[in-house]
Amino acid sequence: MAKSGKELDGQSVAAFTVLKRAVELDSESRYQQALVCYQEGIDLLMQVLRGTKDDTKKCHLRKQITGYMDRAEIVKKYLDQEKEDGKYHKQIKIEENATGFSYESLFQKYLNETVTEVWIQDPYIRQNHQLYNFLRFCEMLIKKPCKVKTIHLLTSLDVGSGKQQQSSGLQEIKESLQNYGVLLELEYSSSVHDREIRFNNGWMIKIGRGLDYFKKPQVQVLIMLNLKRPKPVCQALLYGNSGSQESKCWT
Repeated sequence: MAKSGKELDGQSVAAFTVLKRAVELDSESRYQQALVCYQEGIDLLMQVLRGTKDDTKKCHLRKQITGYMDRAEIVKKYLDQEKEDGKYHKQIKIEENATGFSYESLFQKYLNETVTEVWIQDPYIRQNHQLYNFLRFCEMLIKKPCKVKTIHLLTSLDVGSGKQQQSSGLQEIKESLQNYGVLLELEYSSSVHDREIRFNNGWMIKIGRGLDYFKKPQVQVLIMLNLKRPKPVCQALLYGNSGSQESKCWT
């Protein structure tokens, strides 16, 4: 069904509004956001082109689209080179009580078939809900397209009443992973403070709260129920950086 002139005018305004924002972001060197706006604006402008009957307007639109596409391609090549050089980074702010920030939604974009080894540094893998979060993260790692064979965990040792709970919990997770042909290597340090995750495809992820950014369940029995609905999170900041393609290890 052909679109009316008003509909096309509305789409045209929307397209140029988004493209204007793309140019602004581009000029501010915010290239990742600019690329998204370029792509969205170009798609909207293409829809306007398909609905335009006037040949003169169509010719003008094609020239404009070509110009924006050329710039978007330059920005994309720049970002690809940044990733290859290990200079690319991305920051995500997670607001208090937000939902929709599962491990899959945050980390899946950094995982592919080249990921075979993972290093996790988190000082607080101790309590039941923290062990549970770590287990869920490991489950994500052994799903396709990943081919993870080794997971390294560097954490601190609970020297209080929870020592046995931590030790037995991590041992159970280790044995479960062995059933999938995955080795979990555990290391404890009293001086570990930073939280970070490294993949051997070059990505390093830093989260202010580590894996423990989900709200703690009010009672332990709710742990399984929380899998059935979006889980609220604590405020956190995720910072992703691409490094070289060589494997990372603790220093």
